[in-house]
Amino acid sequence: MRNIISSAVLGGLLAVGMVWSGSYLKQAAQVWESSSRVVTVKGLTEREVKADLALWPLHFSVNANQLTGLHEALANDERKIRAFLTAQGFPADQVSVTSPQVTDLYANSYNAQRPDERYRAEATVLVRSPKVDLVKQSASLTGELVREGILLSADYAYRTEFLFTGLEAIKPDMIAAATADARRAAQQFAEDSGSTVGRIKHASQGYFSISDLDSYTPDIKKVRVVTTIDYTLSH
Repeated sequence: MRNIISSAVLGGLLAVGMVWSGSYLKQAAQVWESSSRVVTVKGLTEREVKADLALWPLHFSVNANQLTGLHEALANDERKIRAFLTAQGFPADQVSVTSPQVTDLYANSYNAQRPDERYRAEATVLVRSPKVDLVKQSASLTGELVREGILLSADYAYRTEFLFTGLEAIKPDMIAAATADARRAAQQFAEDSGSTVGRIKHASQGYFSISDLDSYTPDIKKVRVVTTIDYTLSH
């Protein structure tokens, strides 16, 4: 009799345990299923901004047979360029000049015929200014310098550059806009799948890119950011 009672009690406990365990496993499976329902979406936002800094290099060269004459010609052209820039409205602290590079043209053994003048010197007067519109306007007037006998380089390496330095000020608004765009995409996905968008499980800001709006308006920039966000979904 005692063995029968013990067996019955043990069987009852096992039954209760199996019921409890089954219920627990069912709940755990539901939690796991819920937590595994995630949608990954990307949010994009773009903004056009005006460049706030211009780098305008005026690269020029002079030739002479004597180094003293070369130095004088270089200094004379630099004075003319600085006077031109002052007349355009650029303050002196926005104008600098690089150290000259001097070449002995006679030292080039590959020249079959020696040039008329032995030495060439090159230097760059650099305008670094937030006056972007003034730089664009003045750059179209450099023919005045050519008429004064200044040999300006048209090399692509000395092109005018326009920069945007105010990214930190617009970052928060752009991230918020990209996040909102991502949530709209998640909501559309949830609608299509009969689900509801939940909390953010993981988010990646991505990176900001700044590019010219097009090749004709390099002073207008396009700022772009893409965010990647994981949202949980529920029924």
